[in-house]
Amino acid sequence: MSLKAEEMSMVDHLAELRRRIIYVLIVFTAGLIGGLFVAKPVYEYLIAADHARGFVLHAFSFWDGIGMYMKIAMAVSLAVSLPFIVFQLWAFISPGLHPEERGAALRYVPYVSVLFILGLLFAYYIVFPMALSFTISVTRSMGLEETYGIADYFSFMFSLCLPLALLFELPLLVMFLTKLRVLNPLRLRRMRRYAYFALVFIAVVITPPDFISDLLVTVPLLVLYEFSVFLSAFVYRRQLAEEAAREARYVKREQL
Repeated sequence: MSLKAEEMSMVDHLAELRRRIIYVLIVFTAGLIGGLFVAKPVYEYLIAADHARGFVLHAFSFWDGIGMYMKIAMAVSLAVSLPFIVFQLWAFISPGLHPEERGAALRYVPYVSVLFILGLLFAYYIVFPMALSFTISVTRSMGLEETYGIADYFSFMFSLCLPLALLFELPLLVMFLTKLRVLNPLRLRRMRRYAYFALVFIAVVITPPDFISDLLVTVPLLVLYEFSVFLSAFVYRRQLAEEAAREARYVKREQL
């Protein structure tokens, strides 16, 4: 291929990437607008929860209420547009995949929202109340007067829930990369100690600076990794079985 053809190919790839990014931004913006319409009922549901009833939330700036609505709208938009984002990623890389890889990758797209919502529910109903209860108990044990701002409360919530919900996509990502032969269970087991270190680091970064919160996030992430290894092994065994079957059919045709 000539240098000019390679440059044209690179330009085409960049143009395609830009087009996909524009599509994603349009859908995310539309989801953001829709999220603003449901922000108020979502807010009322969140502050009516048992672990929020004991607080009198304050606004310490003129932008706190608007900022809270925007955070809720962004979370709603992310949940709605995430499958479309993944589909656009698939559409961008699919020309370089084999037909069976292309079809297998496309089948994973509908499960993106399922895992995201499961992660969000787990984070909100299990991890967030425990982390909130622990931090409040420490504050009260120090005899401090509690005055919480609405921005602080929702920032604390979203900084826990959204990263954990996104990390719930790990099994799907591992299955996809296994299907593409980028990963396999043997490689995942060999890199286990490094993966554990990375997951612990992520848990420490996204959680409040206390041991209990770190532990509440670290343990599910390690379980997710081991579950990902199990799914990778399942996909890998199916790949080996399909290859063996194809080879057997080829040998049989050659013998005929």
